[in-house]
Amino acid sequence: MTTPLAPHITAFFEQRLPFERRASEHTRDSYAYAFKLFLTYASARLKVTPSQLAVEQIDAPLVLDFLQHLETTRGNSPTSRNIRLAAIKSFLHFLEYREPSALERIRRILAIPFKKTESRLVPHLSVEEMQAILDAPTPTTWAGIRDRALLHLCYAAGLRVSELIGLRLDDLTLQPNASVLIHGKGRRERCLPLWKTTTTAMRAWLAVRGSARVPELFLNARRAAFTRSGIEYVLHKHAKTAKRQCPSLATKRVFPHLLRHTCALTVLQSTKDLRKVSLWLGHAHMQTTEIYTRADPLVKLETLEAMMPPKLRSGRFKATDALIASLSRVP
Repeated sequence: MTTPLAPHITAFFEQRLPFERRASEHTRDSYAYAFKLFLTYASARLKVTPSQLAVEQIDAPLVLDFLQHLETTRGNSPTSRNIRLAAIKSFLHFLEYREPSALERIRRILAIPFKKTESRLVPHLSVEEMQAILDAPTPTTWAGIRDRALLHLCYAAGLRVSELIGLRLDDLTLQPNASVLIHGKGRRERCLPLWKTTTTAMRAWLAVRGSARVPELFLNARRAAFTRSGIEYVLHKHAKTAKRQCPSLATKRVFPHLLRHTCALTVLQSTKDLRKVSLWLGHAHMQTTEIYTRADPLVKLETLEAMMPPKLRSGRFKATDALIASLSRVP
């Protein structure tokens, strides 16, 4: 006799995450997307509909094949692969108390290690490249005014896509001082002041936004809330236009989080204070913010200039062996 998987997944998302773990909406969305990918893969692999999957069919070989599918077929990075695995493991910790008979199979899946990731430099845009993208929208149409305000706010506040699409009209304050209230990951809120240029763009957008049935600040062409793919479409469209004015953009992959990285480096170069960058981006830990010090050469240059270099003893190398001497004659 098999045990249906669907009721456990429903309980995980409707009970475990929101009430027992008090997980944020962003975490729930991330986990839900991971399970959409996993259940779709398992359904195709086992030739059953997702709602007919059984607990007994979920084992370590299936999960390992799914993770391999993410990297080879979908082209996901090891980081994305690890995020999907973390969602599966979180569910299995919940499942092991509800289905003790599956404990051995669950522990084998929990033993699957996370893949080591490379520590690469954070990609970002130059001042000229960022300005070209901000100038790309034509501020003479409803969509152009909206896109200009959207891009300015996304860059100025260093917003994640989830934070941008989650902004509500009452999160924006223009009087007496312009600011925006951002609902970040882990229920962390931060209130940021806005540059005058950003404030001007936001005022122009509010003047043409009109009334809508949804409370979100930015609306798509159907006067509904934006989706993640909608934000990506807007950015890609204007990045393509910006390439004509700034050819160096043709060598870069432009994606929404790139604007957040660019904002972080702008704040770091302006303040020289990593703590302020962390507060601006809403990071929970300073270790997360330290990646930007590796990407900013000015930080390293200032460190180098502040150091007292050791004296170099002058002298000339003398070869005392025939083999060593012969190496110096090698062209």
